[in-house]
Amino acid sequence: MCEFFVKADPIQYEQRSRTVRMHGVLTSIRLENMVWDLLAEMAEDEGCTTNALIAQFHDEILAHRGEVPNFASFLRVTCMRYMRRRMMALERQQSESRAPALQVAASEALTTPLQGTGTDGPAMPRPLFSPVVSPIRAR
Repeated sequence: MCEFFVKADPIQYEQRSRTVRMHGVLTSIRLENMVWDLLAEMAEDEGCTTNALIAQFHDEILAHRGEVPNFASFLRVTCMRYMRRRMMALERQQSESRAPALQVAASEALTTPLQGTGTDGPAMPRPLFSPVVSPIRAR
């Protein structure tokens, strides 16, 4: 497993500082190149610039927590959560696209007769549920 990680391009985990303006104040943030790339992707998804997204994150965490003890770490974790959310959405999408094929296969399995072992012809599959519905009684 480590081989996959140790073969990562060193440029991805090389750190780079950028100056970001938040409410007219310039501040420097030092992050790995891969984090900067993910922030740029997130900003594009939101239809804004990377600096605007970072400023928005800063404002929102200040409003929620009242302080930002380690904003660079917050940005790193935000990127990991973004990637996890995208991965889960992709997995959900893939499972939903497979669902119709599974429904067709299940339907065919219920309607296709099974080969019987006796001489009296093919046996029908047993239903997975009882077709009998009990009536609801009014009080």
